Amino acid sequence: MKKSMGAKTLVYPTPVWVIGTYDQEGKPNVMTAAWGSICCSQPPCVAVALRKATYSYGNIVARRAFTVNVPSEAYVKEADYFGMVSGKNTDKFAVTGLTPAKSDLVDAPYVQEFPMIVECRLLHSFEIGLHTQFIGEIVDVKADETVLNEQGLPDMGKVRPIVYAPGISSYYGVGPCLGQAFSIGKRT
Repeated sequence: MKKSMGAKTLVYPTPVWVIGTYDQEGKPNVMTAAWGSICCSQPPCVAVALRKATYSYGNIVARRAFTVNVPSEAYVKEADYFGMVSGKNTDKFAVTGLTPAKSDLVDAPYVQEFPMIVECRLLHSFEIGLHTQFIGEIVDVKADETVLNEQGLPDMGKVRPIVYAPGISSYYGVGPCLGQAFSIGKRT
């Protein structure tokens, strides 16, 4: 028997993304966000939900662009820190020693040390309640060559992304591959 827990944000897992933006003066900023996902394949888009109270919220609205940075397990402490302090008062890059890099295609920075980044142009925003859902059209995906597979695509086992478990507020790594999608469920 299943136990009811009521209406809560308990869906496992959620990604640990670091959202990159520039402020009005052009200072690079990052924040950790776990309320995000791919939301469309044509055009390719991601959705990320932020509270209006965040510094990044205003930056996205003003610059109409952001990056999604996928940290590896090696950067879990930095990713956690990015979600604990405001970029309005703190230079998060200076504190962590990580490097802001200028995006080639959108008006937003990314974290040089992270293995994978997604450059996004703001397509839509929707007020939901406490959060605003930003829909970013994916302009480009960049990945370190060291994390690419034979087909030239990011390999999850090499990227080693972090996932978040809401409710228990814990970070996890991703386990081994369980099988190829759209083939392991085939019935003969």
